[in-house]
Amino acid sequence: MSETLNAPVTTATGADIRVRFCPSPTGTPHVGMVRTALFNWAYAKHVGGTFVFRIEDTDAERDSEESYEMILEALRWLGLEWDEGIGVSGPHEPYRQSQRDEIYQDVIEKLKAAGYLYESFATAEEIEARNIANGRDPRQGYDNFERDLTEEQREAFKAEGRQPSLRLRVPDVDLSFDDLVRGEITFKAGSFPDFVLVRPNGKPLYTLVNPVDDALMGITHVLRGEDLLSSTPRQIALYQALVAVGVADFVPRFGHLPYVMGEGNKKLSKRDPESNLFHHRDRGFLPEGLLNYLSLLGWSISADRDVFTMDEMTAAFDVYDVNPNPARFDLKKAEAINGEHMRKLTPEDFTQRMVPYLVRESVFGSDAAEPSAEQLELLAKATPLVQERMTLLGEAPGMVGFLFRPTSEIIVEDDARKTLKADAPEVLDASIAALEVLTDEQWSTEPIEAVLRAALIEERGLKPRVAFGSLRVALSGRRVSPPLFESMELLGRKVTLERLAQLKAQLTAGE
Repeated sequence: MSETLNAPVTTATGADIRVRFCPSPTGTPHVGMVRTALFNWAYAKHVGGTFVFRIEDTDAERDSEESYEMILEALRWLGLEWDEGIGVSGPHEPYRQSQRDEIYQDVIEKLKAAGYLYESFATAEEIEARNIANGRDPRQGYDNFERDLTEEQREAFKAEGRQPSLRLRVPDVDLSFDDLVRGEITFKAGSFPDFVLVRPNGKPLYTLVNPVDDALMGITHVLRGEDLLSSTPRQIALYQALVAVGVADFVPRFGHLPYVMGEGNKKLSKRDPESNLFHHRDRGFLPEGLLNYLSLLGWSISADRDVFTMDEMTAAFDVYDVNPNPARFDLKKAEAINGEHMRKLTPEDFTQRMVPYLVRESVFGSDAAEPSAEQLELLAKATPLVQERMTLLGEAPGMVGFLFRPTSEIIVEDDARKTLKADAPEVLDASIAALEVLTDEQWSTEPIEAVLRAALIEERGLKPRVAFGSLRVALSGRRVSPPLFESMELLGRKVTLERLAQLKAQLTAGE
C-alpha cells in the first residue's frame, strides 16, 4: 500500500459534469439545504451536466419518512427537478442509502482485503487514558496505535467479547485539493488520525457511504456546505483507497459553499424560524422569488442587479463565481425581491396564486375548498388593485378578504381604530348622504370619487387622508386596503352603504 497520492482528480467538463444533492431526512427542509440544492442544480443546468438526487438515510435513530416526504415536497414546490435519482430512476439504483447495504458490504470487503481497513478494539475511555499516559492532550483522540496489531492480539480482544470497528489507514502525507470556491487548501500530514468507517455492528458510517455513493454514481463535482470542509481530507484519503481497489475512477472536485448567517451574524440554525423553508412558503413566498433571493447568498448575477429569473440564473451561474465569505439572510430584502416577482406575474396567474391562501383563511366560506365562479370573478377584478401593493401571497386575506365577507363579520382592527378622528361619525354620515344619490347604474369608481370629494373635501374642507380614512376602515376594518373608490365599486352600492352605516352606529354607541 503506497503512502503517496496517486489517484487522479476528475477533469470532467461540460456535459460530463455530474453533481448531486444528498440530504439526510431529519427535520424540516431549511434554507441552507435549499441553497445547496439550488447551486448544484444551477451548475448542472449551466454546464449541461447531470443533477443527481439521492437520500442519505443510514441514521435510523434520526431519519424519518416524514422528513423524506417533506424534502420531496420542497424540491417539487421549488421546481428544482433532478435528472437522475429518487423517483426518476437511473443507472445507479437504488438512490436511498438504506437500500444499498449489500453494495457497501462489498466495498468494505474489498478495502479490507487490500489492507486499507484494519480492526480497532479500543474504547473511547481507553483512547483518552492512553493519551494522558503519553502526556498528550486527551482531546487529541486516537493515535493509530492499533494499525499493526498481531493476529494473536486481535483474537485475544475478540475472546474478551470485543467487537472491532474498522478504521481507514490514512496516508502519512499532506492532503491538498483545489477548492472550487476557496482555492488551494492543504491539510498537513497527521492533521487527523485513522478514522472509523464501519461500526462494531458491521454498519458503515456516513464517512464511508457518502464517498462510496459518489464514486459509484460518477459524481465529478461535490458542492456542499462550508461546515463539511473539515471532513474533506478524510474523503480524499478514502478516495485514494477506493481508486486503488477499483471502486472509483477519480477523485471529484470539491467546492464548499459559504455559511448562511442569521441575526447577530450567527450561523442560521435549523431552529431559527427564518431557516424553515415551509415557514416562508406559508407566509406567501413565490418559489421563483425565494429561489432568486437564496441564489444571492454567496453569488450574484451582476453588481447592480438583484432580480432575475431562474433561466437567467442558470445561464450565468458558475461555481467559480461563488463568494467564500458568509452570507446573511436578510428577510426584508427577501420579501422585497419576492414582491418584484409578484408584480411580474400576469394578473390571471396572480389571481390563481392567491386562491390557496384565501381558502386557508376561509375567506370564501368556512366550508369552501375552492371559490365559486362568482367569487373567482370578483377576485380577478380585485387583482389589479392589490398586485402592486403586496410582497407576500399571505397578505391576500387581509387585503381582499373584506370583499367576500358579510358586513356583520367586518371587525375593526385596533391599529385602524386608532386612526379614527373624533368627527368620524359626521364624516361617515356625510358620505352616506352623498353616496345615496347614486343609483345602482351610476355606481362606478369615477362617480363615487366625484360625489365624495365634493361632499368631504370641497364642502367640509377636509384633507383627503382625514376624509377618506374612516371610509376605508368602515369598508375593510383595516388601516391599509386596496384603493378606496375601486373597492366601493367592487362591493356594490348596498354593501358599501351598509358598512358605512355599521361603523357610524358603532362609533355613536361608543363601541
